[in-house]
Amino acid sequence: MVGPEFLIPIFFFLTVGAVWAVYLLTRHRERTMMIEKGMQSEEIKAMYARRWFTVNPLTSLKWGMLFVGVGLAALVGIWLREWYIMNDGVIPGLMAIFGGAALIFFYFVARNRDN
Repeated sequence: MVGPEFLIPIFFFLTVGAVWAVYLLTRHRERTMMIEKGMQSEEIKAMYARRWFTVNPLTSLKWGMLFVGVGLAALVGIWLREWYIMNDGVIPGLMAIFGGAALIFFYFVARNRDN
């Protein structure tokens, strides 16, 4: 017997398509209104110009420290589970603690770099 599981991907892709269509329609209406108000195409292009690839080295450091902290927490959690027969609930807790500690450490590194 086939259950309703096959509907999940259908609704997922329909939802993604609907969100994309609303985004495009809203952007089109916004640009149309700007043209009706008399804005030039150069002004509109300048408004929508984005700097996608501006890299802040502190952002990379922050994410790197966070992932290293979470990875270390997973290793420590697995080690504790194997050697001290702890339950699996210790791993998410350690991930939160180590990830938070990494972000706090990042805060002090970033603050010292700005000074």
